[in-house]
Amino acid sequence: MFKKILIANRGEIAVRIIRACKEWGIETVAVHSDVDRESMHVRLADESVCIGSHQPSNSYLNIPALMSAIELTKAEAIHPGYGFLSENFNFAKILEENKIKFIGPSSELIKKMGDKIQAKKIAKEHGLPVIEGSDGGVRNIEEAKILCKKIGFPILIKASGGGGGKGMKIVNKEEDFENSFLTAKSEAKKYFGNDEVYIEKFFQNPRHIEVQVLSGKNRTVHLHERDCSVQRRHQKLIEETPSPVLSDEIRKDLFEKTVNMVSKIKYEGAGTVEFIYQDGKFYFLEMNTRVQVEHPVTEMVTGIDIIKEQIWIAFTGETALKQSDINPRGHAIECRINAEDPSKNFQPSPGTIGMCHQPSGFRTRVDGSIFQGYKVTPYYDSMICKVITQGRNRKEAIQRMNRSLDEFVIDGIITTIPLHKKLLSHEKFIKSDFNVSWLDNEKII
Repeated sequence: MFKKILIANRGEIAVRIIRACKEWGIETVAVHSDVDRESMHVRLADESVCIGSHQPSNSYLNIPALMSAIELTKAEAIHPGYGFLSENFNFAKILEENKIKFIGPSSELIKKMGDKIQAKKIAKEHGLPVIEGSDGGVRNIEEAKILCKKIGFPILIKASGGGGGKGMKIVNKEEDFENSFLTAKSEAKKYFGNDEVYIEKFFQNPRHIEVQVLSGKNRTVHLHERDCSVQRRHQKLIEETPSPVLSDEIRKDLFEKTVNMVSKIKYEGAGTVEFIYQDGKFYFLEMNTRVQVEHPVTEMVTGIDIIKEQIWIAFTGETALKQSDINPRGHAIECRINAEDPSKNFQPSPGTIGMCHQPSGFRTRVDGSIFQGYKVTPYYDSMICKVITQGRNRKEAIQRMNRSLDEFVIDGIITTIPLHKKLLSHEKFIKSDFNVSWLDNEKII
């Protein structure tokens, strides 16, 4: 096994990776910015290296600084976590050229699947249903208008090189199209350095379903699906598994088609294939070539440590699991806890945490990096932790989550915990009568 791994990330995912490494006796190196010097991931790692100032571009996105940290600590492998450089094919390529193992797929596959247009073509070639739309990037407004008339409004304009709702515009009528098209291109250039956009038919009321996979040279297996349909402006808030809306027949078809594609492209590592689901049909959305924020719900029902499996595949090139080894039990739910004020349009709420009491108990898990005295800065993503609960069924998982959130005390900052309590008790959530547009169309707070 690897002797030393550098974690090119921060916060709860860095802590999660360090814990998995420690259980295997692997030494860990934490990297941090100047404001993260006292963070939990720095305290838990065997070594730490300051790689720059608080601005992400000067630290966690600073490839020369990370390469210097690797050389200084003699780390054999890099775990990128999620976000930051986790899907940066250039970073993965530099590591490959320097014979340092990137814990993830090859730089070539990261590049292919990170380009939404190319990923859609690959999915279609390997039998996954795709959304009607442009075959590639749309070059100009005239071409785009002709396509929109063909597929019909509403349509969705998306940045080919991005995600997270950036460079994405929903257009409901023709007269709004031109301004939305130009705005999407401008945002795509700003956030991803590439102004190419493509167009798809927009689904008004879909669910967001994703399939977790582990793949090596020997085989590809799936770890069943997650339902991530509670979203606000394309950002996930609550995830669960299994999905309450899929039939066994649809689930079987979804898994078979996903595994076939992932296997055919010779993918190695942990990954997630995402779909939209509406009216009994699913359509390929994208593939994330990394571990997901919501991976713990899958771990809770399968009993499989996805981070460890990810490291094992990186070291051996093979997955140790067979499909028959994966037998999910019960239902799990995850709530992402953010330092935000929902009553003020989710304004970030930085500050110093006072009293902090985290929930515990039967089948209850908290993935986080917060503690009393921890300073939540305004420089990074506002998610501070995740609460995950498992029950014998969905009802029990919800009850356990309610109990857990009632126990959670975080003083000194405003968090989204009260919002989660409202969502969990809402009639539509309890009946699973919602879709990705629910929170954008209905006032909950």
